[in-house]
Amino acid sequence: MPDRANPVRPESVAPGRITRHRPPEHSLFSGIYGLVLASALVAALDATGEKADPGQDALWVLLTALASSAAHGYAHVIARRASGDGAATTSRVRLVLAEWPLVAAVLPTVAILLAAVAGWWAEATAVDVALLFNTVALFGWGAAAARNAGYGWLSSCRAGAMDMLIGLMIIVANSLIK
Repeated sequence: MPDRANPVRPESVAPGRITRHRPPEHSLFSGIYGLVLASALVAALDATGEKADPGQDALWVLLTALASSAAHGYAHVIARRASGDGAATTSRVRLVLAEWPLVAAVLPTVAILLAAVAGWWAEATAVDVALLFNTVALFGWGAAAARNAGYGWLSSCRAGAMDMLIGLMIIVANSLIK
């Protein structure tokens, strides 16, 4: 059993456990980045004193995620080009398309805002639900990543709590700014 400071090395874990259930590092990075992006945007777009427009907010969250994922993917293309890698055009397109987890991570926030458009709840409630959902999801991603790296449950929960702090900081900032 791994301790806090020394996670289990992949070769000491049961064969197949990590490869079958381990999301690539890049997917974890993009997913967490997308959750933080969605939280920050939904908090910023929910301006006090303005007319609520959750549909427009949902569109902005989605468009910003698409633009961010394209920019991040294109940055990889430029980095490859600068390193002298003469990769084919299809591999460059794959680099841009590999950013899909960032866009996928904002979709629950978009859906929550669209539920406000449908009248299921007020925009302020949708913002609160989205921030709470994203904060819990940050905990889940962090804990899952640590478990997949071979950490024990306690260490994994601590890792998830550290990721969750980002979401909590956005919630606190949102409360203080308003």
